[in-house]
Order: sequence, then C-alpha cells, then structure tokens
Amino acid sequence: MKTNTHPKYQACSVHCACGNTFTTRSTMPRIGVDICNMCHPFFTGKQKFVDTAGRVERFGKKFGGTYSFQKTAPVPAAKVAAAAK
Repeated sequence: MKTNTHPKYQACSVHCACGNTFTTRSTMPRIGVDICNMCHPFFTGKQKFVDTAGRVERFGKKFGGTYSFQKTAPVPAAKVAAAAK
C-alpha cells in the first residue's frame, strides 16, 4: 500500500468577510468565506421576505394559511358528536 497518499488533517482558521474568525479542522490551513452564522440573515433574525406582486397573499388565499408543519388543536369529542346530529 502506498504511504503518504492522504492530505494532512490539521487545525484550520476560518475567516469571514464580516470579520468573524473561528477554528475548525480541515486539510487546508486557512479558509476564507463570504458569509457565516454571525452575519447570515437567517441566523441573525433579520431575514425579510420580499413580497413581489402579492405572491405571499395569493399563496395564503390558495392554501388558507395552513401549512403541514402547523399543528391544529384537536376538536373535542362533544363538538364532533353535536356536529354529526
């Protein structure tokens, strides 16, 4: 089997364009990134949805504003029985 075929796995310094720096491990000694968890809008809570041409409202009308991940409150058995009569 050949020796020294794999690159060296070492400590790596990651530098973001916003100035954030953190350490991880990689085969490269330094990595430069444009965006990280400290400046990404999703992680900072500053994410905004741009509504062009009323698409969000149209989607809400079409699907009634309910989504598969939202839980609905269970209907009590008394109301189900009263509705069935």
